[in-house]
Amino acid sequence: MKLDRRILVPGAVTLSVVCMTLWGCTHGRPGPEPEVVRPEKVLAFSTLYKQNCSACHGENGKNGAAISLANPVYLALAGEDHLTDVIANGVHGGLMPAFARGSGGTLTDQQVSALVQGLIQQWGAPKLPADQTPPPYAGTQPGDAARGQQAFGAFCGRCHGTAGEGNPDYRKGNFSKLGSIVDPSYLALISNQNLRSVTIAGRPDEGMPDWRSDGTQPMTDQQITDIVAWMASKRTADPGQPYPSP
Repeated sequence: MKLDRRILVPGAVTLSVVCMTLWGCTHGRPGPEPEVVRPEKVLAFSTLYKQNCSACHGENGKNGAAISLANPVYLALAGEDHLTDVIANGVHGGLMPAFARGSGGTLTDQQVSALVQGLIQQWGAPKLPADQTPPPYAGTQPGDAARGQQAFGAFCGRCHGTAGEGNPDYRKGNFSKLGSIVDPSYLALISNQNLRSVTIAGRPDEGMPDWRSDGTQPMTDQQITDIVAWMASKRTADPGQPYPSP
């Protein structure tokens, strides 16, 4: 018996349409894809910090190669305007890059502001006591290296060695073995301002006290300026060159 193809073909098409309709009714339409936020629209501090800051400053603002940001003294010392400028424009001659689009980075002005506000809200203090205001961010007087060596020995020598040579027997809580703070390789990677910032704000993530020190007498602005001048005097002209033979 010979079947008429003119009858079979429309029937097959109708069957296919019915099957597809039933399949769609059974399984439903695909749900909407998750919305992908464009990079310039991301304003969440946790995301911005993880993507742009954590590699150098540490996952939680501490224990990184760069200065600890989870430090209310440092945040109070630097201030909102300076934090904005550093994040946006970087540090000339330093390792801190510029993140603002206007300076060659990838972040919008709104994202820079979100980072600054997030740092202050996450790790800043409402306000330091009036009698514990840190010295100014930048030194106001010229430093004296000779006086700085004496001040370093008095305030810092117990941990770092009187000549900054380090202290392999240092023990304080979970922190141990302090290396040389006048090592030419270290000094080649850190600016005078960063030395001053660390001296004032300390490194609580590494057990280093701030300008109030562990003693009864806090460091003065001039003493900090002199200490920085002494450490800076230990820089070599050609950092990174082979060390001289003993």
